[in-house]
Amino acid sequence: YWGNRNWHPLLADAIRQMRSDGINHALAFVTSAYSSYSSCRQYRENIETAQREVGEGAPRIDKLRGFYNHPIFVQANAENVATALADLPPSRRAATKLIFTAHSIPQTMADGSAYERQLMETSRLVAAAVGHDHYQLVYQSRSGSPAQPWLGPDICEYLRELETGSDVVVAPVGFVSDHMEVIYDLDTEARHVADELGINMVRARTAGGHPLFVKMIRELIEERLSGKAPAFIGAGGPLPDDCPGDCCLLVNSR
Repeated sequence: YWGNRNWHPLLADAIRQMRSDGINHALAFVTSAYSSYSSCRQYRENIETAQREVGEGAPRIDKLRGFYNHPIFVQANAENVATALADLPPSRRAATKLIFTAHSIPQTMADGSAYERQLMETSRLVAAAVGHDHYQLVYQSRSGSPAQPWLGPDICEYLRELETGSDVVVAPVGFVSDHMEVIYDLDTEARHVADELGINMVRARTAGGHPLFVKMIRELIEERLSGKAPAFIGAGGPLPDDCPGDCCLLVNSR
């Protein structure tokens, strides 16, 4: 079953269909690897709101854990980065700047979650997997009031700091599909800036189209059903099955 927060089929439509089909218990795979209000807690709130809307007989739904440091997620991203690096002449690959991107969020939202730390760890793990030391985490898709601080630097601002003639590989590890936002922010806006500055930009694909990503989803499901030890690499350990009550809260801005 497929349900969306902002477009059809909406979550309530999916849950209503599940009830009609006799489903009384389900696992929810949220297509975000990281912890923040908008990428974790809000989805749980959306599911609860949809369950209330559907009413009596709505199935129980348990969210699968986040997967920013799942070894297969890291491997899928690393293979996509390696493919992008292979598009560059061998003599220039070592000096190539590897740029990881993710959706920017308000600083107040970041303060209430591990979003930034988790993204930095994923970036480190992917860079290590491809044996590349020159990397940087940047952000894209900023919106909202200019007066409100958001996570940065922005991808286009960062590109403007690089030297003309630089080679860069841009890897959107904060996303799991090459959707319209990724394509516009990177393949249109960032590409225009890179071309304008004489920077050779190669864009790695997101992990969601990689066969390993499907394997990871299956493993998360099997892990939850069988109770086997959760897979993870790097620092921080696995994210829990059940989020703590104070997980990913919005912090009031001062």
